[in-house]
Amino acid sequence: MRVLLFCLALLLGACSPPAKFNGSDLKNVDWGRELALTGHDGKPYGLGSFKGRVVVLFFGYTQCPDVCPITMGGMRELMATLGADAQRVQVLFVTVDPERDTPQLLAQYVPSFHPSFLGLYGDSAMTAKVAAEFKIFFRKQPGSSATSYTVDHTAGSYVFDPAGRLRLYFRHGETPQRMAQDLKRLLAGE
Repeated sequence: MRVLLFCLALLLGACSPPAKFNGSDLKNVDWGRELALTGHDGKPYGLGSFKGRVVVLFFGYTQCPDVCPITMGGMRELMATLGADAQRVQVLFVTVDPERDTPQLLAQYVPSFHPSFLGLYGDSAMTAKVAAEFKIFFRKQPGSSATSYTVDHTAGSYVFDPAGRLRLYFRHGETPQRMAQDLKRLLAGE
């Protein structure tokens, strides 16, 4: 009888759907496949530059008063939560404010959250092209002077598996612990 119950339990377990990710599953979308920008280190980068690593991609800007520093702080916590697995994860910060976010500013801002984080930039046309590829919204909002504007933008993060495929989207505010669970699954080949 025990053997029969054990076999039944195995059968039922095999029929249940795989556990869902905490983030939104994007594995079947037909966008988010191209990225060609320059790193704050002056080198050109594309998605193929990070094969073998899980990539977390966030669009923001250095003078953002709230969402961007909160998200980047969360990414720092994510890396701490991952422990040794953090060595197989690359966080990318793509600026949506190429007018003010110079390579020098990105080189100061982005690694201040974690030394492995990489800031990416392009001119206005390249930024618009990459934003369109990832369905990112961004729009400049006037400030009290020509250089004191803010930028409204999509606040979530995209995740690519080690093969370079877009897999997940995390909404702003997702906890580093839940993100780490998903990243560990991707690193394990799920």
